[in-house]
Amino acid sequence: MLSSSTSLTKPQALDSCTIQLTSPMLHIGSEVQKLSPFEYVATSKFVYQPNAEVLARSLYQQGRLPDYLDTIKERRSILPILEQAFGEDWSQAQDASGQPIFPKVTRSLCWADSKQISDLRPMIRNGYRQLYIPGSSIKGAIRTAIAYHLLKNADQFQVPKQKRISAIELELQKSMGSLRQKAKFADDALFMDALFSDFRLEGDRSNVRTGPNTDFMRAIKVTDSEPLIEQKIPLPSRKNRFENLSITAEVLVSSRFGDYRAKYRASIYAELARNVQTTFTITLDHHLLNQMQHLEGTKIPFKSVGDILQICQAFAQDQWDAEHDYWQDVQNNPNQRDQNGNNRNLDTAAIRNFYEATTCPYALRLGWGSGMNGTTVGLLLDDQLRSQLRDTCGIRAPGFEAPKSRRTVVGSDGTIKFVPGWVKFKAL
Repeated sequence: MLSSSTSLTKPQALDSCTIQLTSPMLHIGSEVQKLSPFEYVATSKFVYQPNAEVLARSLYQQGRLPDYLDTIKERRSILPILEQAFGEDWSQAQDASGQPIFPKVTRSLCWADSKQISDLRPMIRNGYRQLYIPGSSIKGAIRTAIAYHLLKNADQFQVPKQKRISAIELELQKSMGSLRQKAKFADDALFMDALFSDFRLEGDRSNVRTGPNTDFMRAIKVTDSEPLIEQKIPLPSRKNRFENLSITAEVLVSSRFGDYRAKYRASIYAELARNVQTTFTITLDHHLLNQMQHLEGTKIPFKSVGDILQICQAFAQDQWDAEHDYWQDVQNNPNQRDQNGNNRNLDTAAIRNFYEATTCPYALRLGWGSGMNGTTVGLLLDDQLRSQLRDTCGIRAPGFEAPKSRRTVVGSDGTIKFVPGWVKFKAL
């Protein structure tokens, strides 16, 4: 009998790691793409989202429910009704049981001109109406990073020749005419199924060739993040730093003219999380992963959570390089006009400074701002082909690179200051 000091230990079946996620600015969309005017109230300081059930009950008790329903029907602001029903302190109003009509958890700091805010895009919330980052969003970005890594290093991981970038480009060129109708699922047939789902569990003799049960991403579990709870951090300079601060800001959609001067396209008003600080957990099932055998010999490109994080970092670096090059070329334009005819100074110096570092300091890009480069393997494709795909499946911009437009966030001082979506990972 072996002593405890010499006995063999059972290999660890699960590799679980808690990851600290930080981000300067983040927006993950909710099930509701836009809020109607009656679903929020914008003031110069805050943007409030009411508890609709509590509000309706309180207005019913005051006999004002018909006015509220008419306002909803006509898609008007509910501010006049609130002031009539609850007075100047309407934001502090409660129902008869003491429930707040405007919970603090759904309130955001207003960084934009409250009179301009329209079609507000809310950020996703959990069942307690707290901001959070879904595990599915993180895992989806990881999946894209892994696909990119496999195709970029096709020889190393023995990707079938008919599923490599050169073959994918040929297929895309041949199917360009019909691509618009099937664009959403085109990558599955072209390469995603072959990279992820053409696996068989060791010993499995079924006739199932591909599907969810044969996808090696089954071995990766990603939890939702902890709620983004606002925290005030006192600093020696007497200024406070706020983490997980909910803000409503103007997101500027811009592109460029042929001479590279910045071009205004649109303003979107969105709820974002500022100075994000949270955690989530990645768990890797080694037992399941080791059972996976690709039908044509492709190797799975990771063996640990650490490997997965390195793959994400490499994908982030390529995105970073592309963004750096784009913003270095775009020139300031102080004489643009927005949709209301107001002058807009498109000074993007802060964005060029953001991308100044050669080495990407972030691990991945999530949610808004990720765009074509962050949600596809497009950076591996020929530049001209990528532009053709954009012209076929999206908004045409012949003669320009793809993607052409970018999203940036306007700060509380009215200047272009932030780039949304970049996140850092730190294993705890």
